[in-house]
Amino acid sequence: MKRFTAVPFTTESESGLLSSSGVAKFSRAGIVLEFEKKILGLISRGVKEIRLSVGEILDVKFRRGFLKFGSQIEIRVHSYESLFKMPNHGGLVKLKIVRNDFERARDAVERMQDHLSGKSQNLRPHNSRVSVLFDQSEEET
Repeated sequence: MKRFTAVPFTTESESGLLSSSGVAKFSRAGIVLEFEKKILGLISRGVKEIRLSVGEILDVKFRRGFLKFGSQIEIRVHSYESLFKMPNHGGLVKLKIVRNDFERARDAVERMQDHLSGKSQNLRPHNSRVSVLFDQSEEET
């Protein structure tokens, strides 16, 4: 049973010297980016992998293009260090999506946004008393 959504992408550095093509895998645990880096689109630097857990992801956005052309997924993380292997724009990774993968990419981002917002709702507040954590049903036994 497949528990992730795979979305093919391309990206390039600000200077245009480095480009990457690969697959972004979105799941409840986070995002895995598998990609091949190329210099000037010709010289391969090998296949790389970046694993971003839900805790490392600051936000994920889907940018619609014009008539589904030029759509992008934007990923920002808490630590710049997690993206140093991939061409990025000041800590922001822009994954370019082809028109055929528009719906898949949009759905994957919506589910990831739900996971990110649900993560913060499930955490207890920092100032809660210990007595609040336990119910009183144990005292009767």
